[in-house]
Amino acid sequence: MPKNNVQKLREALLMSKAELARKAGLSALTIDRVERGNRCRMDTKRKILLALGLKLSDRNKVFFDDEEVES
Repeated sequence: MPKNNVQKLREALLMSKAELARKAGLSALTIDRVERGNRCRMDTKRKILLALGLKLSDRNKVFFDDEEVES
């Protein structure tokens, strides 16, 4: 089971890793690592959620762990 839905959601929006990285203010390498299931900081999760056009309350639909994402 994947650890998150970042890649699935990004692809549904027809967005490249580079585009998501730019919108989130992150590196494409960071996006790649997150999509492969590596752990990331809460701030990184927050930036990705917002760049995907989601609300912070949607975090459980994207990241399948128990960490909270603070606003």
